[in-house]
This record gives sequence, structure tokens and C-alpha cells, in this order.
Amino acid sequence: MKIQLSDHFSYKRLLRFVAPSILMLLCTSVYSIVDGFFVSNYVGKTPFAALNLVMPVLMGVGTLGFMAGTGGSAVVSMTLGEGKKELANEYFSLIVYVTLAVSIVVGFICFALAPQIALALGADGELEADCVRYSRILFLSSPAFVMQYLFQSFFIAAEKPALSLKVNVIAGLTNAVLDYVLIVVFPLGLVGAALATAAGQLVGGIIPVIYFFRENGSLLQLGKAKWHGKVIWQTVTNGSSELVTNISTSIVSILYNFQLMEAAGENGVAAYGIIMYVDIIFMTLYLGYSLGSAPIVSFHYGAGNHAELKNLCRKSLVIISACGVILLTASQILAGPLVKIFANYDQELLEMTTWGFRIYAIAFMVRGMNVWGSSFFTALNNGAVSAAISFLRTFVFQIVIVLILPKLIGITGVWLSIVLAEFLALFVTIGFLIAKRKKYHYA
Repeated sequence: MKIQLSDHFSYKRLLRFVAPSILMLLCTSVYSIVDGFFVSNYVGKTPFAALNLVMPVLMGVGTLGFMAGTGGSAVVSMTLGEGKKELANEYFSLIVYVTLAVSIVVGFICFALAPQIALALGADGELEADCVRYSRILFLSSPAFVMQYLFQSFFIAAEKPALSLKVNVIAGLTNAVLDYVLIVVFPLGLVGAALATAAGQLVGGIIPVIYFFRENGSLLQLGKAKWHGKVIWQTVTNGSSELVTNISTSIVSILYNFQLMEAAGENGVAAYGIIMYVDIIFMTLYLGYSLGSAPIVSFHYGAGNHAELKNLCRKSLVIISACGVILLTASQILAGPLVKIFANYDQELLEMTTWGFRIYAIAFMVRGMNVWGSSFFTALNNGAVSAAISFLRTFVFQIVIVLILPKLIGITGVWLSIVLAEFLALFVTIGFLIAKRKKYHYA
């Protein structure tokens, strides 16, 4: 049974519609997780630390696609809700072309500055060489990575979330298989890991371009585009929260690595990297739900269907709250087995990471509400509120706390910083939801 954006959504229908988005993000996350597994177990601790040091920068570049996808799909979905399909396709095409052009320029600039980036991250000697070696390959493939993130949102707006899942499964499998071949079978080390990831990104970025350029059964198709400066501005402002979130996360990750390098050396950086890999597995549930439900919100907002907005908001609050309890419980039970996947070879690292993750995971109880709240306002085309939630949550609160707490209680303060930041952000999210309820008629 086909589910359309214009439908009335029960819990079952809503969960069925967002499920492909959750699985899709999990497949996308396979890149860093699989690379981390093979590099940590088959290449060595220093290359693993190098991968973790430079990964925030690589993800920051990919954020361009996430910003344009979430911000642009909100504009396009709202236009579809208004019944203007031809104009929606024109906007869609313009957003894709502009994003691709910008990503190519950014990728080449970062490629040229790779040594300077590694030095700025605090790397030297062999660690610096590994950072440059790994990042340069992925900076060259970053336009495809940006496109992959971009189309994740537009597949949903086109009512084809299942197709997006298939594309990302193929891309994830490409990366996983080549990681094994290029690291275990042919010992190319960190270069092999980078080549495997780049191949997966190329698959995930190119297939959607081919699909949308051809005649297809979706709501969207790439074609000629006219310049609409206002649309590009709306895309940037709507998606600014996602840009802020990812760039802030990258900056904060770099700061955390500095703190951990000082407190525990390469072991500290490796522990944080492992926690981030496990975190990805849990976070895909929140991110996937938010990404998958956003175009529905935008469509009904554009159509002026206030009753369905209230329905979506109410059901989302229930689902996200239930997920918080489930993920907190699961994280405490599974902390040891999950960390062992990456750190079974080093008992000291295993114990440090398991303890850190148990503290860090307390944040899962409330993080989903903050992630969904920011995405909800993006879908309502209110980029300012969305960005405010994200900026305070991922940047201001975390930086202030992580600069103070570790000096008072050591490495435990690093893990607690994230927890306290999420709880502070929850008050901000709830405040905005209450303050804006009459304007958007969702409660």
C-alpha cells in the first residue's frame, strides 16, 4: 500500500513511512563504523586515532548536503502541498545544481589544505601523515557524499523513501565489502579504508542523480532550472539548523579530542571515536524519524491542514518519548558488547570506553526531543528557531561545560558534558514548542 504525504497518519502508517529513513541513515553511517572496525582491528591504534581526528572535518563537508536536503525539501514539500508541482520541480533542480557546484569547490579547497587541517587538529609525525593520507581521498569524493545526503531528504519528499533505502544499502555494502578486500585481503591500510568509503559515496551519490534525471514515478524530476535567489536563501535558512548541528558537532568533537588527548593521550581519542561509532547506531533512530517525518509536516503546513499538524505533533511526542526510555535501557545493557566490537584488543581502552559510554548514554533519554524539535521547526520553514535549538544544544552548552567540567572531575567530565548539554537544551526545545503553538496551530 502506497503512503502519500497527503494521507492522514496513524501510528502504524507514520512508523511505516519513516522506517526506510531510519534504515537509510543506518546504512549511511556504515561508512565510518565499518572503517573504524577494520582500521582499529587490522591497521593499528595510530591510524585509528588519525581517522577519528579528521572524521569531524569530513562530516562537516558532507553537512552541506544535509543542510540543502532538509532545508530544500521543506520548501519543495510545502510547494507541493500548495498544488504547484511544476514550480516544485524547478526549485528542486535549482537546489541540486547549486549544491553540487558548491560541494565541488569546497572539496578541492579542503584537498589542497589537508596538511594544514591535520596540523590544526593537533596531529604531528605519523599521525599527521595518516590524517592527510585518509582525508585527501575523501575530500575528492566529497561532492558525491554531499549528493548522497542531499537526496536522502528529497527521496522522502518524492514519496520514495524505500528507494532511498535501497540505494544506501547498495552504497553501504560496497563500502563494507571493499573495506574487507582492501584492508584484510590486500593490506592497503588506511588508504584502503579511504578508497572503500569513497567508492560507497560515489554509488550513493550518482545513482540518485541518474534516477531523478530520467522519467520516474515520483513527485520530483530534475530538469531545467531558473534562478530563484529567494528559494536558495530559504533553503539555507531552513537548513541552517542542520548545518549548525553538524558543524558544531564537528567543532565540539575536535575540542573533545584536544581535552582527551591531554587527559589520556591516543587512548582518549580512540575511546571517544568508539563512543561516537556506537552513538551513531542509537542516533539513527532519532535522526531517521525526524528526517522521515519532516516532509509530511511541510506538506500539511503548505496545505493549511492544521488538524493533521496537531495529529503529527502529538504522535511524534509520544513516539520520541518512548524511544528515549528504550534507548537509555538498551545502551546500559549493551554498552560492553558494543564497545568490544572496536576495542577488544586493548583491555585498558575497553574499560575506559565502556565506562565513558555508560555515562554518555544518559543523554539518549532526552536527546530525541531536541533533535525532533529542531527538525520540526525546519519543516515549518522556521529556520531561525530550528537553528537556535541546534546552536545552543550542540555548540554553546557543550563548549561551555566541556571547558569547565573536565578540569574539575577529569575525563568523566568529558562524558558528562554531553549529558548536561542535552538536558539544558530540552528546556529550550520545550519553551519554543509552547511559544509557537498558536502561530502554527500544531497544539
